[in-house]
Amino acid sequence: MKPHATFLDLENKVILITGASRGIGSEIAKYLAIQKAHLVLNYRSNPEKMEALKTDLISLGASDVDLLNFDLINLEKAKDVITEFCKTKKPIEALVNNAGISKDSLILRNKVEDTKNILDINLTAPIALMSILSRYFLKAEAASVVNVSSVVGLMGNPSQTNYSASKAGLIGATKSFAKELASKNVRCNAICPGFIETEMTESLSQEAKDRYHESIPLGRFGKSSEVAELVSFLLSQSSSYITGETFKIDGGLYI
Repeated sequence: MKPHATFLDLENKVILITGASRGIGSEIAKYLAIQKAHLVLNYRSNPEKMEALKTDLISLGASDVDLLNFDLINLEKAKDVITEFCKTKKPIEALVNNAGISKDSLILRNKVEDTKNILDINLTAPIALMSILSRYFLKAEAASVVNVSSVVGLMGNPSQTNYSASKAGLIGATKSFAKELASKNVRCNAICPGFIETEMTESLSQEAKDRYHESIPLGRFGKSSEVAELVSFLLSQSSSYITGETFKIDGGLYI
């Protein structure tokens, strides 16, 4: 594991990442650890797994790693935990809203509670975290937020009405947040991954993989490391004149 670029200003930068225990979130944490960032990871359960991840991140070069226990459904507790950390240890300077859930269902079978659950995690929680942290971002030298949306937030997808709506909403929130805080040198961008190699894509049949590959101009699924490199760039001052943008990382699927 070796990033293609080194962003010196990420060293010691205090970055909160949600959903870092696996998949794309874990890869983002590892790449930022190599950049010597100070990582703050939220988790809901399985503290043993998170302690093991913390050890790995320190070994990769993270300047420090803190684990914050809160559930994104309980935003009052999240606010208390984050506020306590910022007051007693270090103010958080950057945020990666990566956590998300999906439950595919035909619209004819959609349940109101499914819509609510997906919007709570994928949209309400990211907005709440941006709000909670905004007071600290205003005092930071170069605060940056990266919201992990999805290409289906741009193009829609059958059986994913709730998920698509939540990810489209996150893009709108990104643009509004960027406009509101740009004068304070606080940046906010969204990324829209397409098909990325994860546990989910690994479970697909070879026939399904071949079919999806045919729809992607680059002819393959993306790698979590490629997403992590984009996030690192957007958190760094190498992207200091970029805000309110939506970056597709989908191998050309949206073309």
